[in-house]
Amino acid sequence: MHNRFFSIIVSMVFLAACSAPVKKEKQAAGKLPFYNSADFTPQWIEPTSAEYAAIHTIPGFQFTDQNGQKVTEKTVEGKIYVADFFFTACPGICKRLTTHLKIVQDSFQTDNRVLLLSHSVTPENDSVPRLKQYANAFGAISGKWHLVTGDREALYTIARQSYFADEDMGQKKNSNDFLHTENMLLIDKHRRIRGVYKGTALNDIQNLIADIKILESEE
Repeated sequence: MHNRFFSIIVSMVFLAACSAPVKKEKQAAGKLPFYNSADFTPQWIEPTSAEYAAIHTIPGFQFTDQNGQKVTEKTVEGKIYVADFFFTACPGICKRLTTHLKIVQDSFQTDNRVLLLSHSVTPENDSVPRLKQYANAFGAISGKWHLVTGDREALYTIARQSYFADEDMGQKKNSNDFLHTENMLLIDKHRRIRGVYKGTALNDIQNLIADIKILESEE
């Protein structure tokens, strides 16, 4: 019985070892995957591949930040940025998300290659003055961290269809259905999704910071 148990353990270790090389090779190469669908399946696509030109890209957008400034795809042009979704009246989770995003901001405070983009999911309530108050409370740096509001349908469309941001995936929704997600997304300078992180988990935030540095070296 003991020998049989030992054999099973050895077999499990062997199978695990056999299944690991692909991921380890990709990590060793210092490359981040691409995410092209709402199931967030990572894909490593080489620039020479025919699939490279069809990688999912965040489309153009236009919102207004806490300073009343227009924020568009031109704002993030050539930048790496982190996108998340929140609302100022959120009592718990959003505050933790925002506190953790402040850690990311502080890690790249003087690095003009990195921006933060927080989207309000209650734009009808989150006016520019309210966003400004919230931004000040969390130490958001103007020009570095944009907290944006705007047309609700436009916000929800880009959130769900482009950032794949919703915890209730699989059901068709519209802007009348409340959007909620703890995810933070890492977007490269070509507006492609390169990482997905649970914003309430500090370990994921540390991984996000590390992946930004990987992306900077790759770019």
